Amino acid sequence: MLDRDVRTYYDRGGERTRLDGTLELLRTKVLLERLLPAPPASVLDVGGAFGVYATWLADRGHRVRLVDPVPLHVDTAAREGVDAVVGDARSLDEPDGGWDAVLLLGPLYHLLDRADRVAAFAEARRVVRPGGVVLAAAISRWASTYEALLTELGTVPGFADLVRAELATGTRRDSVDLPHGFTNAYFHRPDELPGEVADAGLRLSDLYAVEGMAHWIPDQVARLSDPDFRALVLDLIARTEREPATIGATSHLLVAARRP
Repeated sequence: MLDRDVRTYYDRGGERTRLDGTLELLRTKVLLERLLPAPPASVLDVGGAFGVYATWLADRGHRVRLVDPVPLHVDTAAREGVDAVVGDARSLDEPDGGWDAVLLLGPLYHLLDRADRVAAFAEARRVVRPGGVVLAAAISRWASTYEALLTELGTVPGFADLVRAELATGTRRDSVDLPHGFTNAYFHRPDELPGEVADAGLRLSDLYAVEGMAHWIPDQVARLSDPDFRALVLDLIARTEREPATIGATSHLLVAARRP
């Protein structure tokens, strides 16, 4: 069952535009294009929200199904032509080995217990074909620390205490009614992810910094609209995406794994 506070947060519909023009979107597409099988392939997009990646992948020739626990997301995506169903990453209504690739670009953030995160990875392993790829996104343990230091959130009452708790435990217990407006979430240390992947029976291929240090560029969306600057940013991140220091400094991490 989806956490009530998480459901309240996503029922507000913010995921429809959250990624517009962002480095997170640009870089995730770069990594998906590189790491997914060439089209046409079958891709299960678990936690795919309104379908920003599902529609992009379908346009590229993949067969895509979106699974999400939020009915608003699923209903909206379905109206826009996406094959979309309500479901839970920890218990997928899909046959064994039925997909060439599985995306977990949202679920890990909101599974606070390690056992639930391993269960999501294990379900991805079950439904992907032998040799198939599983790509999963995680939020860095230090993402909120950078926000506190580099943005106005550092002065919002109560935010610093949330950050201190995250640094200690990885867990944020938040309310959508507070000024910073997020919800309950888990923030990974990079060195936690290989163990979660292995315990689910997957073989880790690599770990990537999605935005790297560039996530913290001021006026990011506006500056990335300049094609020359965007090309420079994407080039430099690609050159440092697997460096341990930048994996720690990024806001989002991408895990690439395969079913043996």
